[in-house]
Amino acid sequence: PCLQGARAVVSSRAFADFTPKASFEIKKCDVHRLEEGPPGQAELTREQGLHYYRTMQTIRRMELKADQLYKQKIIRGFCHLYDGQEACAMGIEAAINPTDHVITAYRAHGYTYTRGVPVKQILAELTGRKGGIAKGKGGSMHMYAPNFYGGNGIVGAQVPLGAGIALACKYLGNNQVCVTLYGDGAANQGQIFEAYNMAALWKLPCIFICENNKYGMGTSVERSSASTDYYRRGDYIPGLRVDGMDVLSVREATKFAADHCRAGKGPILMELETYRYHGHSMSDPGVSYRTREEIQEVRSKSDPISMLKDRMLSNKMAAMEEFKEMDSEIRKEIEEAALFATSDPEPPLDALCDHIFHNDLPLEVRGTTPWSKLKSSS
Repeated sequence: PCLQGARAVVSSRAFADFTPKASFEIKKCDVHRLEEGPPGQAELTREQGLHYYRTMQTIRRMELKADQLYKQKIIRGFCHLYDGQEACAMGIEAAINPTDHVITAYRAHGYTYTRGVPVKQILAELTGRKGGIAKGKGGSMHMYAPNFYGGNGIVGAQVPLGAGIALACKYLGNNQVCVTLYGDGAANQGQIFEAYNMAALWKLPCIFICENNKYGMGTSVERSSASTDYYRRGDYIPGLRVDGMDVLSVREATKFAADHCRAGKGPILMELETYRYHGHSMSDPGVSYRTREEIQEVRSKSDPISMLKDRMLSNKMAAMEEFKEMDSEIRKEIEEAALFATSDPEPPLDALCDHIFHNDLPLEVRGTTPWSKLKSSS
């Protein structure tokens, strides 16, 4: 106990010596149809840094736990993990308001968390339990939260929906924006270009974001796209190419894009250059089309979490002990969430047809045969 007290005194004295705020050089964005891009410097406060670290590390640990539960056959079906890309979700959320809107594809666990859903509700959704964010009926690709329109399982289908959400923002005149995300694998879909066209015609406050993690399933961008300059593919829409492994670069670029939209200038396109450590989904070992060395190199040179931690340590913004303490707190939170996700009951069969309609009177739903009737209430 005395030792504990002594340690507390030391740490409180050390806290006073931390740098409260620092400025960092960030990689200049490549720009398309813009006079200038976001600034080449970003300010970070100690509080922000610790918050970004905790969020990204929580996503990382949550995804590793999902991997483990999947291998134990507790999570089944589709499961696309986000580890490696954490700086994208965190950087975007740090630059917009909770009242702004986000819609993404099926690699959605990270965004579900940054939009405010607790880890235990995400893991319980993955295990198909009653306490999941979609009551155990959505699974990995179909999680939602206020102003977060999910996970969408059809490649590229969320992009026109995002343009529609931006249309609603404009129609309501509420000065909100919609962040519409898709991957490099969806970037050649026709519906994306139709959405670009309408968004540009109607000057919709839509930030189209291509999370380019270099591979669409097992196909590298060079083999799938005649032009891999995804930020220029909006043609008449201004674009930015951003370092998607640096949370500060993503934050500054998203702020810039959101200001562009709120100023009534119409849509803008961002390409975040990022990388996924896992395969495309859990059924893809991820090493048949790229080498283990390639993955290892990205991990060692540009991991988003290590990069933020190193920046903070080298600028005396935090102590190593703090990170270690945070890591053990996060581990504990994830373990508790996993316990909940494996012990919570599955939804009962009579809830199968609930929530078909919003706020509707209970109705009868035809079962697998004309004479088996099921009840639906919302």
